Amino acid sequence: MAEYVYRPVISVALGLFRALDLKLDIRGQEHIPATGGGVVLINHVSYLDFALAGVPFWHAQKRMVRFMAKKSTFEHKVSGPLMRGMHHIPVDRSAGAGSLRAAVEALRAGELVGVFPEATIHPHYCLAPFKSGATRMAAEANVPVIPMVLWGSQRVLTKGQPRNLRKARHTPVSITVGAPVPPADLADAATGTALLFGVMSKLLDESQRRYPPPAPGEPDWWQPAHLGGSAPPRPEDTPPARAEAAPPPRTEQPAPAPVGQAEPPVA
Repeated sequence: MAEYVYRPVISVALGLFRALDLKLDIRGQEHIPATGGGVVLINHVSYLDFALAGVPFWHAQKRMVRFMAKKSTFEHKVSGPLMRGMHHIPVDRSAGAGSLRAAVEALRAGELVGVFPEATIHPHYCLAPFKSGATRMAAEANVPVIPMVLWGSQRVLTKGQPRNLRKARHTPVSITVGAPVPPADLADAATGTALLFGVMSKLLDESQRRYPPPAPGEPDWWQPAHLGGSAPPRPEDTPPARAEAAPPPRTEQPAPAPVGQAEPPVA
């Protein structure tokens, strides 16, 4: 298919990364297939993840990833023409079966389809529970899942933080591609999704260990709480609220007898 839009967008994105002098650390490009379909599974920590996730595939094999994204981005007056021109796949959450079919067709045609299984950015910047769509797509199309983790991009542009690209200059960004998971391991949706979560968790842990820690006095809002940063803790790391002790039951005391009236006899 003609790529009149995707190639110029790649050039613009790479130019932006150079202008910001992002320190990209790309690993695992040997796992990128030269041909054939595959589901690219990506964690989601920033608004730049779509562009960053495509970089290793373009560098290694000049391949383009067709990302699954909310239908509303295809209807926007600015992003819509770009998303359609790059042949990305709209996701209508009220009619998910149609999106799944479109993705499977693309995979069978030999395309790479990018999926963010967490569906949104979470402020704790850790992996959140995965949707099972990627597992089901890969199994149905009989293609592998290529796991990928991004780390550090939340410091550049992310949800709930001020946008200041000047301060984002020179930020280290880690992009790690893992070994493909064969479709035979994904036949059962629940088991396969749990397997992928484990693979992605290991890759993310390795990326976080390699990543430079914040310097003394440097803001650490982007660093997860379990690593010593000030990002909100994961729900599973938050202790349950302690129930307040119930007040002791009130004992009704008999009203005092009016003056001049005898107390009632005690039985």
